Formats: sequence, structure tokens, C-alpha cells
Amino acid sequence: MSVELLGFNIDNYSFEEAVVRAKNMIDGHKVSQVVTINPEMFQCAEKDADFANIIKEAEMVIPDGVGVKIALKLTGKKADRIPGIDFAKRLLTEASKSDIPTAIIGAKEEVIEKAVDNLQKEIKGLNIVYYHNGYFDSDEEIYRELKAKSPKLILVALGSPKQEVFIYNAKKVLNPALMIGIGGSLDVWSGNVKRAPKIFQILGLEWLYRTITQPSRFKRIFPALPLFLMKVINYKDKI
Repeated sequence: MSVELLGFNIDNYSFEEAVVRAKNMIDGHKVSQVVTINPEMFQCAEKDADFANIIKEAEMVIPDGVGVKIALKLTGKKADRIPGIDFAKRLLTEASKSDIPTAIIGAKEEVIEKAVDNLQKEIKGLNIVYYHNGYFDSDEEIYRELKAKSPKLILVALGSPKQEVFIYNAKKVLNPALMIGIGGSLDVWSGNVKRAPKIFQILGLEWLYRTITQPSRFKRIFPALPLFLMKVINYKDKI
């Protein structure tokens, strides 16, 4: 079941339903891609037809940003917001229960090392068979190393759209796996960035907390979010 927004289909799952679907894809026979979509991705897709195609071909697209949830409401639709960081952490927990080999890619070396260490301490039995920082010149080299290790769950934190492109191209060469773009999750898991207090998470206002605590993000969010919502309103009026 999905809902349409600006020409893209977004899967309308509860958090638990999305986890079940993802677990099925981990056990699948191909490389599957999950896109955790937010307003900035819509903006990028408008300018980049190849990126738009990547989103359309993804096996699952879940609404990560609260802006997407607001946009859906403006068009008379609704879908549960599924924060990518929580979704990825839950899948790591599920993977640990069945000894599913996992890989993580992205961030600076010291960040990913600390994130991996923290995750393995927190999630008992987590089987991380491969990790690599996000600073590499050859995607093909990373693909070769991944293929040799054959992880079934691969989290990619290269930032959007780079991580989505990396995953899309991996579909052609890797052994069957589930791959998810996780943005800045490693910064949080490493402890380098403090996550928003629970009340901000519940209200879907983590973006506001991050903007307050990291003013450099302001230019990235504004005017992108208001422009995105205006585009949605105009799109609705034309339907």
C-alpha cells in the first residue's frame, strides 16, 4: 500500500509493518534498496532525473522527514513517519537475533570506529563483518570488499544523494542484501552528535532541535522546507 506525492510513491506502513517488510527483503534473492525520503530529496529529484529514477525504482520508500508527513496531510493523505535512524537501529537489533552479517559504510574513520564499537556494546550478538569510512575514491573497490564479505544488511551513511546512488549501483554487482541510506546516523551512534530530546522526537521536531544546536544547518533547511510545502500545495491544486 502506498500514497503518491509529487509523482513519487511512498510506502504507507506502520513502523512494525516496515520492519517486517525489511526483514523479508533481507532474506530475499536480490539487492533491495530502502530510501528514507525527506523534503531535500524531493528538491534534488526535481533537478536530477537520474536521482528521481533511483527513488522510483527503490523497493521501499518510507517517509523520514516530518515535512513529508505535513505535505501528505496537505494533499489529504497520511502515512506514519518512520525516522530512518530508529528504523536502521531496529533492523540492526533484528539482525543480531539471527546472526545476520551486517556492514556499515560512511563518516570519518574515527566516527565509524566509535559508532561500530558503541553499537556492538549496545546490541549483543551484532555481527558486523565489514565497515569502512565514507572517504574512498573507488566505489568498485568497496563493492569488491562487500561482495567478499557477503553482508545481508548494509547501512550506507554517505549523505544524500551520494548514498542512494551508491546503493543503486550496488544492485548490479553485490550478493543479495538489504541496503539503506542512513544519512548522519553514525554521528549520533558514535556520540559525536547528541540526538534531540525525546519530546522533540515524539513531535517530529528533531530538525528544529538540530537547527537550533547546529545553526549551519539553517541554510540547508530554509528555504528548502517552505518551498517544498508550497510546491505541494500548488501540485494539489493542479490535480
